[in-house]
Amino acid sequence: MKIGKLSESALQKVVFEQLHTRRDEVLVGPGIGEDCAALKLQEGEVFVTSTDPITGTVKEIGRLAVHVTANDLASAGAETIGLMVTALLPPMIKEAQIKKMMQQINAECEKLNIMVLGGHTEIIAAVTQPVLSVTGIGKVKEDELILSSGAKPGQDIVVTKYLGMEGTGIIANEKEDELKEWFSDTFIDDAKAFLEDISVVPEGLIARKYASCMHDITESGVYGALWEISKASGVGVEVCIEDIPLRQHTIEFCERYDLNPYQLISSGSMLITTDHGRTLVNELEQAGIKATIIGHTTDSRDKVIYRQGKAANLEAPRQDELYKIYSENNRR
Repeated sequence: MKIGKLSESALQKVVFEQLHTRRDEVLVGPGIGEDCAALKLQEGEVFVTSTDPITGTVKEIGRLAVHVTANDLASAGAETIGLMVTALLPPMIKEAQIKKMMQQINAECEKLNIMVLGGHTEIIAAVTQPVLSVTGIGKVKEDELILSSGAKPGQDIVVTKYLGMEGTGIIANEKEDELKEWFSDTFIDDAKAFLEDISVVPEGLIARKYASCMHDITESGVYGALWEISKASGVGVEVCIEDIPLRQHTIEFCERYDLNPYQLISSGSMLITTDHGRTLVNELEQAGIKATIIGHTTDSRDKVIYRQGKAANLEAPRQDELYKIYSENNRR
């Protein structure tokens, strides 16, 4: 496609016509010539915003773009109203690919009642694969806002679902042909399906009445999330690595590509600190959401991981393990 903004006809056909969700809070939404969106709130509500790029995958980029941002807002106790989507696309991309990406975005937005408020779509030579940057706008009652800095000493640390699900699903999609040398089609397809379960909105709705802190586990995995809530809240953490739940697919793929599963991107899992860990776990599991207490916060600043009873200090987050699958050393 030609470098520059999409033509008006292409924008209408492959972008606007794929978007169907509408929200009453939105006074001005997407349209030709509209550079801004306008929203209204009820008295006592506040806006919550978050922004994220999607750079580590191509095949499921639209799906991930919605959930990564909505998950951040859910972790603040907020309901996502809408998204602003900036798409920077390489010249070799086809209209059909852009349409598919927008259909992915629309499908996930419809599930969560989220409206695309606007954005920007442009073909540029500076990228070799699609890059999406998404800004989410949510709302919450001011006295119900939850922050990553809210953890207190002596609280349970709970995680939902299994760690590394997002990274495992991305690996299954991006490295499918390679993986077929070692794993069955069924095993790989099961791993791909992990990306269908990466929303933490359901657990956020349940957990917010118990949580002092909620944190979406994304880049750098559970180790990164533990580090971040410790730094933000000024508390220590003590976690038993054997209690951190992993799927067998994650273990197998990480062994194959020499990845640390505890530092693998993990959208779909939420980290929660609470005085009521067992009650929260029971309520989540009654709703069909797996939840596990993996440790507790402390009144020190120490970040300690126990493996078979032996303590080790948690290191500051490094580059997410996912990016190693694209390195020369991991090309089979």
